Amino acid sequence: MQTNTPPPSIGSDTNNLSPQTAAEPPVHTVHTILNSKNLPTLPVLASKLLELTACEETTLAEIANVIAQDIALSTKILRVANSAFFAFPQKISTISQAVSILGTSAVRSLVLSFSFLSIGKKQKHSLFNLEQFWERSLVQATAAKLISEQMSNLDGEEAFTLGLLQNIGKLVLAITLPYPYNQVLEQLRKQRVRPETNDSIDIIATERELELRFTGITHTEVGYHVAKTWRLPENLLLSIRYHHCPDDCGEDGSQHKQIIYVAYLANILSLLFYTDQPERYHKLFRQQAKKLLGLSTVRVNMVLKTIDKVFGQSAHFFGVKITPVKPVAEILQEANLRLSLLNLSYEEMNRELIQSKLELERLTKELAQKNRMLENLANVDGLTEIHNHRYFQNFLDSEINRSIRTERPLALLLADIDNFKNFNDTYGHQTGDFLLKEFGRATKEIIREYDLIARYGGEEFVYVFPETSQDEAMLIAEKIRKHTEEYIFNDTLNTYQITISIGVAHASFADGAINKNDLIAMADNALYEAKNSGRNCVVLGSTVSKKKKRWFTFPGPR
Repeated sequence: MQTNTPPPSIGSDTNNLSPQTAAEPPVHTVHTILNSKNLPTLPVLASKLLELTACEETTLAEIANVIAQDIALSTKILRVANSAFFAFPQKISTISQAVSILGTSAVRSLVLSFSFLSIGKKQKHSLFNLEQFWERSLVQATAAKLISEQMSNLDGEEAFTLGLLQNIGKLVLAITLPYPYNQVLEQLRKQRVRPETNDSIDIIATERELELRFTGITHTEVGYHVAKTWRLPENLLLSIRYHHCPDDCGEDGSQHKQIIYVAYLANILSLLFYTDQPERYHKLFRQQAKKLLGLSTVRVNMVLKTIDKVFGQSAHFFGVKITPVKPVAEILQEANLRLSLLNLSYEEMNRELIQSKLELERLTKELAQKNRMLENLANVDGLTEIHNHRYFQNFLDSEINRSIRTERPLALLLADIDNFKNFNDTYGHQTGDFLLKEFGRATKEIIREYDLIARYGGEEFVYVFPETSQDEAMLIAEKIRKHTEEYIFNDTLNTYQITISIGVAHASFADGAINKNDLIAMADNALYEAKNSGRNCVVLGSTVSKKKKRWFTFPGPR
C-alpha cells in the first residue's frame, strides 16, 4: 500500500525517519544542504587553527597556545608526534616543541585529522556504515601519505588529511539527507555492490547517477562545498572535488594537479584491500602511478610493501577501530590461488561438459538408430526386406504431386507370381517365403535407384517409375518379366524357376483427369487381363473399369 506522506523538509529532524514512510525526495541544492541543521561542523579549535595558519603573520607560539587549550587534543597530538608515524629521533614533550619541530603544516594536519574523525554518529534507520567509512578513509589517508612521500615536492601530512577527507561528501549526505541517501545505498546494494568499498570502477559512475537521481547532487560536489565553508586549503578542496576524475581539473602541471593525482591513486590502492579483484587494482595502481606521477617501480613497491603496516599503526595512533588488512603480497597470492581454483573448476566443468556432450552425441546416435529401426519397422516388409504397402502409398502420393508440378508422366506396374499357391503347396511355405524374398532382391537390382519396388500384398509386388513414358514403362515391364523367367532361384538344396504376370498403368496427372486410385485400378485391371491371357506376359492398362474385376483362383502348376 502506498503512502501519501510528503518527504521531510530540509532542516527538519530526520534522524528518526523510517525509509518505508518517506516519499520520493525533491532535488536538493548545495544551499539547502549547507543550511541543514544536521550539517557537521568543525570543532572551534580546528576552525581557529585554520584561520591562524591562513594568516602569514601568525607566530608558532600563537598556534601552540591555541592547541594547548584543548588538553585531550594536545595529548593525542603529542602521542602521534612521538610515534612511528613521524619517527622523530628525539622525544617531543610540549605542543610548542611539536609545532617548532614538526612544522605548522604537520601539526595542522594532525588537528584536522583528529577533528574529522570525531565527526558523525550512527543515524537511526541509516544504511550508512560510519565505522567502515572511516576505516576506508584511513586506508586512503595512509595510501595518500605514502604516495606523496615518494615525491620530493609534496607534503605527506597534508596528503594524509586529504585522503582522510576526500569522500567526506558521503558522510554529509548520510547525515543531512538520510532518506534519499538511503535510497542510493539501497539501489547499490540491490546491484550487489558495496558502496563503501567501490567493488568496481564502474561503481563511480553508477554511484554518481544514483546520487543525482535521489539527492540532486554528487558526494564530490557536496564534499567540496562543505570543505569550502570550513575554509580548508585549496589543495584539499580540489582533491575532494576531482579525486574520481582528475582530468576534469584543468591545472595541468601544477602542484594542485599532483595532489589530485595522489588522491586518485589513493582511492585505487584502497580498492585493492576491499574488493574480490585485487589483482586488477594492483595492476591499475602500478600503471597509473607511473603514468601520472612518474613513480619508478622501486618507489611503487615501497608503497605496496609498507601500506598494511602503516595503516595499522595509523589506526592505533588515531584511535580508529579497524579490521586489520593483510599485506598486499598475501592478498595477491590468495587472489591467484582463488583464480587457480576457479580455473581448475572451469577445467573440471569443461571436462564434464565434454563428457556430457559425448554422452549426448552417443544418445543422439543411439536414438537415430532406433528411429531408423522404427522407420524400417513401419516402412519395410518384414519378410522380403523391401518397402511395404504403407510406404508405397506415401511414395505414390509424393510422386503424383511431383508429376503434377513438373508435368511429367508416371508409370506404375503390378506384378504377380504365377501359380504361387501351387508352389507353396508343392514345396512348402518356407520355400515360398524364400522365393518371395529372393524375387524382391533380384528385381530390385535391375531398376533405377530412384524407382520403387514394394510388396503390395501376398505374392503381388508393385513398381513405381517416375518420369517414365508409356513405351519406356512397357520395356521395363518386359525386362522384369524376362529377367524373372530366366532367373534361377537357388536355396542351396534345390533350384526353382517361376514366371510373373504384369499389369502396366501409365498416366500424366497435369490435366487432373486421373487420380491415384484410378492409376492403381488401371494396373490392377491390366494384371487381371495378363492372368486371363495365359500368364507370364505384360499387359498395358487403358481405361478404368467402373466395376472392378478380380481373379480368385489359380490354374494348375506350370
